[in-house]
Order: sequence, then structure tokens, then C-alpha cells
Amino acid sequence: MKPYQTAVIFAGGKSSRMGQDKALLPFGASPTLTHYQYQRLKKLFHTVYISTKTDKFDFDCPIIHDRYPESSPLVGLLSLFESIQEDSVFVLSVDSPFVDEEVIHTLFATQKQQAHITLAQSPQGTQPLCAIYHKSILPLLKTQYHNNNHKLKDLCQKANTQNIYFEEQTPFMNLNYKEEYQKALSRVK
Repeated sequence: MKPYQTAVIFAGGKSSRMGQDKALLPFGASPTLTHYQYQRLKKLFHTVYISTKTDKFDFDCPIIHDRYPESSPLVGLLSLFESIQEDSVFVLSVDSPFVDEEVIHTLFATQKQQAHITLAQSPQGTQPLCAIYHKSILPLLKTQYHNNNHKLKDLCQKANTQNIYFEEQTPFMNLNYKEEYQKALSRVK
């Protein structure tokens, strides 16, 4: 039996620092980074969605399309809570392939019931795209959107946010640049 209910992979970014859509880059034995993340999370969650602007994937998966024209994780969060009925979801960025089961378990095991957001905090800072979000933040998401404030850091400061500290930075390695992608490929082989 899978221990967790719902996860959402955020794969709708512009990938401007990578120079090409990182969600579609091959990774490990998978044809794309998105497929790699999807297969990993499907082992832990009953339902795994992919948040994106367009359906650009060549495998069968449930998509949550952005409902707003801007490209930001805040738009992704707003769109997902306007689209699905779940009270809470685990959110993971497509470019964080080393967030493992232990990190996910720790977030779920230590979250406080009253927290609207439970997020990982690594030695390099908070990780708002490795977090559990509760639907109770929907009004705040709408306010932030209407105020044209798309910064997740600001959202987390205004919400009842619980930071879970992790001593290791390695699980939170993001693949923003080609060098980071190449380094990650050598790790996953």
C-alpha cells in the first residue's frame, strides 16, 4: 500500500537558465526528467499530477494546467487547488531528482496539524518546491496573485509555515544550469 495520497510535480517553468526545457531532458533510464520524477513518486503516492502550462509529455499522466497566463510556482499552486479536491498535496519541482523517500517521509511525519505549509529547509535555505501545501492557503494564494506578488518566499512568510530542517544539501540539488544537469547525470548512473 502506498503511504501518501497526492503529489504534484511542477514542470511548467521557462527553464531560461538551462537554455532548453529541463522537464523534457533525458534523465537516468527515463526518456525525460518529468517521467523519472513521475515514476519515482508513483511508488509513494496514490495520485501524481504534473503541473504545467501545456501537455508536452509523451507518457500517460494526469495534468493540471495553469489557469493563468503568468509563469510562476504561485500560479501552479493556485491552479492546482482550484482544480483538485484534495485538502493537501506534496509539491516537488521537476528539477529536484534527489529528493528521496526519506525526505518525503520526514516532512509527513513531522508536520504539525495547524501548519498550512510544511517545507524542507536545507543548509542553503528554504525549499518551497519540496513541501506539503494545504488547501487552506487558497485565499492567500488568490490575494498574492491579485497583488502581483508571485514570490513563494513571501507566501510562506504570510502563511502558517513549518520549516523542517535537513542537515544535508545534496537531496535538494536543483538542475538549473547545464553543468548541474551533467553532474546529476553522473550521479544517477
